[in-house]
Amino acid sequence: MQPNHLWLEISRKIALAYSAACKPLCRQLNLPQTAFDILLFLGNNPAYKTASDVVEVRRLKANLVSINVERLVQEGYLVRCPVQGDRRKTQLFCTEKAQPVIRQGRKMQKDFFEKLFTGVDEPTRQAVFSAMQSIEKNLEEI
Repeated sequence: MQPNHLWLEISRKIALAYSAACKPLCRQLNLPQTAFDILLFLGNNPAYKTASDVVEVRRLKANLVSINVERLVQEGYLVRCPVQGDRRKTQLFCTEKAQPVIRQGRKMQKDFFEKLFTGVDEPTRQAVFSAMQSIEKNLEEI
């Protein structure tokens, strides 16, 4: 298998497996997977605060983000706060109601990555993480 094909295939399989790992928790929480993803993204990345950030970083469709943010606000998981000096922009903040969802999501993520690295010894794990950091740095420069 060519290295570039391997990268694509592994990326595709990780995305599919992660989506499958999320589904049972989303059903249990009675949240669409996109809404769950938005909460987890905002909870795990406090530097990002707007729906535009979610669209840009997570590469989700704007209308899908808009619909799910509205649902999360209506159900009390998120609050919108105006951005001072920009009447068109609002920031999103997770509420107390969102915290148990975020905790469960983090646990699911931790379990997923543990399963992903099952059978991989610690030196190899460290080498993979080191390579990923180098690749991320290279991507920033590209």
